[in-house]
Amino acid sequence: MKKRTLAALAPTAALAGMALQDLLQKEHALRHNFPVIARMRYLLESIGPELRQYIITSNDSERPFSRDQRRWVYTSAKKENNYFSFGTDNDTETAAYPIIKQATFSDVVPASPIHGRDIEVPGAKVLGGPRGRRHAFRPASVVNVSAMSFGSLSPQAIEAINKGAKIADFWHNTGEGGLSDHHRQGGDLVYQIGTGYFGCRDEHGNFDLDRLVDVVGSGPVRAIEIKLSQGAKPGLGGHLPGAKVNAEIARIRGVEQGKDVASPSRHTAFRDVDEMLDLVERIADATGLPVGIKSAVGELDFWQTLADRMDDDGQRGVDFITIDGGEGGTGAAPLVFADHVSFPFRMGFARVYGLFAERGLTDRVTWIGSAKLGLPANAIVAFALGVDLINVAREAMFAIGCIQAQKCHTDRCPTGVATQNEWLARGLDPEQKSHRLANYVMTLRRDLLKVSEAAGVRHPAMLSPKHVEILDGDRGHRPLADVYGYQEWWGTPGPEIVDEIDAYMRRYDDLPGTHEVVEHEPLKVAAEPNQATE
Repeated sequence: MKKRTLAALAPTAALAGMALQDLLQKEHALRHNFPVIARMRYLLESIGPELRQYIITSNDSERPFSRDQRRWVYTSAKKENNYFSFGTDNDTETAAYPIIKQATFSDVVPASPIHGRDIEVPGAKVLGGPRGRRHAFRPASVVNVSAMSFGSLSPQAIEAINKGAKIADFWHNTGEGGLSDHHRQGGDLVYQIGTGYFGCRDEHGNFDLDRLVDVVGSGPVRAIEIKLSQGAKPGLGGHLPGAKVNAEIARIRGVEQGKDVASPSRHTAFRDVDEMLDLVERIADATGLPVGIKSAVGELDFWQTLADRMDDDGQRGVDFITIDGGEGGTGAAPLVFADHVSFPFRMGFARVYGLFAERGLTDRVTWIGSAKLGLPANAIVAFALGVDLINVAREAMFAIGCIQAQKCHTDRCPTGVATQNEWLARGLDPEQKSHRLANYVMTLRRDLLKVSEAAGVRHPAMLSPKHVEILDGDRGHRPLADVYGYQEWWGTPGPEIVDEIDAYMRRYDDLPGTHEVVEHEPLKVAAEPNQATE
């Protein structure tokens, strides 16, 4: 009887203790005024994102990625039926909305079956070709994985991405955190150099060209990207919380274990455009690799100067330019930087592309877009604006298990993608997730090709602004070229490049399904087709 009485009193004593603690503490007025009860507010607030994500929001209202968008990635990654029924639930009547215009008659017959074998969709341009780099190459895929560092992502996530890159033949950008053993799973790499120079820095933290040559020579690095800024936090350096800096990461980056690692906001190896171009040429000469830059778009003086220097001086220039939109970003950032610093992708890209187009330089650069472009409609608009390749980051994270918990900066990612917590990361199977990422990339490439064929061209890079219009609700519409101030010939590569990639894609003109009905095994259908389940 006595034990039962003590057991019954235990919850009461615990509540009394909590109430006393709330009354005595001075940090939270709400808890002082409403002991115990006020704690419910903090509980509801902590699970608010989950409540909104799974219960409250509609299929197309959530940000940064809606339930419909996540479901499309998940089902594509699992090779399930990624179709939607009963028409669009997007609001086409009150918002700016892109419309892709299909061709009624065309010399291009849709040759790639909507279901079936993967179709190669290589880049339209030879990366590094215009500048004669020793190791210039044509990218095997128009869809590649954007920069996400080891440290930001778990070892298992990095392995899954690189193994997926090998399966589906796309490249994997290392991010600015250096080249780890987890990157060496057989997939091609783009080595990114950030302001911290991790992996290619001397004992004082300065850029070291000899170390860069050594590190890129130790793996399948196909190109080098100098990061000037990123969409998540343009104007700020990278920041890796100390909770993520374990012994392995400290060794790879050359920093102290357990300490926050904050990179400078700007480079020390160069201070202006001329010095940057000198460094680009030194790196290209030493490695033989194509060298480019990545940046979000803010003030345009830098871009005008870069275009002028490349126009005036044929001896120096970047091989590719990656434009990151201000709406993008896997990295943690202060709210004002995430929300208000730098232009969104379409506006930023169009302004930079226009500066180079005015000088006739667009064919000398491979244009890469990044920022929510891993969704077919967004990618199609980007190609119509002039990109040659797209990089995907958060969509790749979805493919390997991310559920948009938005805990990347806490080291408590529940799916093991963006954490260094060994217990959480252990739940991610790199072998299985690599195939899911490969499936997603192949599905996206297929959809881009199908839409391009529907519009009357054989390759996404052949799309132009004339293929897209922007609805102004139900009140009107504007051609994409008018929205972004494009001249008539802007947005597509020159005739020689177009003829070359068109000839390459003609190899698929006579695939099954071009002129006859194709029969195949039924597709696997998700048990709950309206659920965005990992």
